[in-house]
Amino acid sequence: MNDIDKDIFISKFTNAFGPAVELPVAFYYSDEPEGLNEKVGGCFFKSFGRVREGQAVSFSADTIGCGGGKLYTGFAPMPPHVPAFVSEKERYKATPADVLDTIKRLDIRPMAGKYLNFVRIDKVDSLEKAEGLLFFATPDVLSGLAAWACYDNNSDDAVSCIFGSGCSSVVSQAVKENRLGGRRTFIALLDPSVRPHIGADEVGFVIPASRFPEMYATIDRCCLSGTHGWLKIKERINRAQ
Repeated sequence: MNDIDKDIFISKFTNAFGPAVELPVAFYYSDEPEGLNEKVGGCFFKSFGRVREGQAVSFSADTIGCGGGKLYTGFAPMPPHVPAFVSEKERYKATPADVLDTIKRLDIRPMAGKYLNFVRIDKVDSLEKAEGLLFFATPDVLSGLAAWACYDNNSDDAVSCIFGSGCSSVVSQAVKENRLGGRRTFIALLDPSVRPHIGADEVGFVIPASRFPEMYATIDRCCLSGTHGWLKIKERINRAQ
């Protein structure tokens, strides 16, 4: 995303959605941590309160306490207990074989960088290395994001909803989409294990880096640019804050 001016995007995004809507979080790998790198037991989304407030947070193989989290971020191979745990303990899949099949289709590969950083877009120096942007969206905000994603993409999977852990639905899907040069965006953070760490009225929405330059160019051409229908929703979003 070398050609993206993040300050211009922030201006366009705020103009489209209004000042009440939270700025997205960029995530990317690096060889040095960009922010706080503390050990997190369990789901690393526990730390996202800090990220959303503007503090950079970094994770590594040593600080992610969840075996699945290490797997889905590319820091470690799959722990042997994961298929049975996801199927028999969490009951997110009918059989361990279904878990293995899901992981296989994610095609997770080891990451070159030692750290995975999450930084709110106004606090990041550049979007050059970003794997994608994560938005926290209420239903009204999701409506706008989905409409924007579908403006110039007629594919049935322009907005995809692939159930998985929070880290897989955000990081694994974006990394895979970028390798493929794909145009899909993703509704994320539906996993009950991650839900306690975000608002009850919000989900995640991920725009991978491979798709974002196109959407950067269309945000002020699609319905978010001031159509009658969107203005009513925008008013309600901002009135509710």
